[in-house]
Amino acid sequence: MGPHPAVAAIRLAVRHVLNDIRQDLRIQSAAQAERPAVAAAPPAPRSQSTPPAVTVPPAPLVLVACSGGADSMALASALAFEAPRLGVRAGGITVDHGLQAGSDARAAEVAARLTALGLGPVDSVAVTVGTAGGPEAAARDARYAALDAAAERHGAHAVLLGHTRDDQAETVLLGLARGSGIRSLSGMAAVSGTRGRYRRPFLQLDRQTARRACLAQHLPVWDDPHNADPTYTRSRLRHEGLPALEKALGKGVVEALARTARLSRDDADALDAWAERVQATVRDATGRIECDKLHDLPPAVRRRVLRRAAIEAGAPAGSLFARHIEELDRLITGWRGQGAINLPGRVVAQRQGGRLVIRQGCP
Repeated sequence: MGPHPAVAAIRLAVRHVLNDIRQDLRIQSAAQAERPAVAAAPPAPRSQSTPPAVTVPPAPLVLVACSGGADSMALASALAFEAPRLGVRAGGITVDHGLQAGSDARAAEVAARLTALGLGPVDSVAVTVGTAGGPEAAARDARYAALDAAAERHGAHAVLLGHTRDDQAETVLLGLARGSGIRSLSGMAAVSGTRGRYRRPFLQLDRQTARRACLAQHLPVWDDPHNADPTYTRSRLRHEGLPALEKALGKGVVEALARTARLSRDDADALDAWAERVQATVRDATGRIECDKLHDLPPAVRRRVLRRAAIEAGAPAGSLFARHIEELDRLITGWRGQGAINLPGRVVAQRQGGRLVIRQGCP
């Protein structure tokens, strides 16, 4: 008798991702093998009785980020099952945000559960959550910083995250509410981070599948009270907004939003690639943007070129919003002799003699 359908589904999702990681590593190894070898000193003479040394590369390490909730516990269990069968080492990390009483003990308990699943190494990392961008954004920044540090410390090739199709739908709606454009509507990527570090195997699975998999395997889970706290925007959306949409529009809203994310990501990637190709063609020999050339581009491409230029000049990407890009765009499409524009990061943009100059201003 095979595993419960939910267990089979989460294992299959993880198996696909692990195979992708192994394929990426094979491609990297092949590329390194094709590089010209550096001339080295001839090896020392070896005794006839001494066999040549054989270097066996270590199996790749994949970590799972686990809060102890149903999504990440299901992911940890699937990784623990699939990794040994594919020649992959599997470890785990849990992050203690320090936002609730007893969070340190809970993190230690989650680490013990990961170890009991057979994962190793397993880390429990405490972080300090700041205030920049609000509580949710600050906690996310602290968490990813800890995950990055753990991956570097252990030499992990990837970190698996337990975001589900429901999380993706929530992310799309939050982006829509911000009016941030097609990139925000594209939600979370299946592969993201430096060198594709972060992988999200469950983006095609719903939250209930993960929970059913935990029940079928008798895995204890912890339900974070913050996920039901109406103080947090995502919590209100999860418990009030999405149910209201499904009541008004019928079932299938979550699937439709997740599909919107995939389609929007394809479009956003294509427009980003277009902007990258043309950005050099709209600059003069000194690197300044020629306004007439930029004016002739489609608006979506033009605004991407402007955003890239502002970031290159020192504007923090996370602080550069649509209204900033719209002001920049008016220097190109609505020029009436207006003055300089101040952007985040003390960056100043000004039109001078048919050229757009974006540079660091005075501190």
